[in-house]
Amino acid sequence: MPGETVLAAPGAAARARSLTKAYGKGETTVLALDAVDVDIERGRFTAVMGPSGSGKSTLMHCLAGLDTVSAGQVWLGSTEITGLRERELTRLRRDRVGFVFQSFNLLPTLTAAENISLPMNIAGRRPDPDWWDHVVDTLGLRDRLRHRPSQLSGGQQQRVACARALVSRPELIFADEPTGNLDSRAGAEVLSLLRSAVDELAQTVVMVSHDPGAAAHADQVLFLGDGRVTDRLSEPTAESVWERMRSFAAPRTD
Repeated sequence: MPGETVLAAPGAAARARSLTKAYGKGETTVLALDAVDVDIERGRFTAVMGPSGSGKSTLMHCLAGLDTVSAGQVWLGSTEITGLRERELTRLRRDRVGFVFQSFNLLPTLTAAENISLPMNIAGRRPDPDWWDHVVDTLGLRDRLRHRPSQLSGGQQQRVACARALVSRPELIFADEPTGNLDSRAGAEVLSLLRSAVDELAQTVVMVSHDPGAAAHADQVLFLGDGRVTDRLSEPTAESVWERMRSFAAPRTD
């Protein structure tokens, strides 16, 4: 890993208070998030898990400023984003946040290298050459940099999306199922790189996942159910995450 280990600054990288997200109106209203209070500790790797419809992706999108909230407040660092104008919010996301989406969100007319560097180009910044090389080589993209997305497999496109999120060394990285389209070896490499970004660069990672093995790379796991944080697990292992998920799925006896 290039460079020296960086100590994380104290405090929350992101936090929410009474965060509520509702879809629909009247009798058709669905609460995706129900008055959620959560703190994402700076310099830590947090996994968010829960069954389908639990609100885990909605929580990530609201914390990242990608979705509006129905009620409550959200902060990125010391900046409350729920009151920002769209232009200010766009600038904040561009400069301080990295994203890895399930759908990749790559521009089809750009090469892999151009997609990776696009956010930094828009911001008028250049990536650190050593870190660029490290990210590209770790993700196995060296011989794919001149290819466009249509010339890449789904797994290769996901690697490009991961590289794009990491190369600018953002304060906070949001990853939505980052290993979902990768084979086991490539998935392990991505998770290792996210882990190293936390341990050696003091970055903060929030990852939505359904995979206990992926969640085991995190420092803590937040479990969601019916739009609420139902439990937390520190120093997770694949076995402890699986057991916790099984307990949520178990039928009630009372």
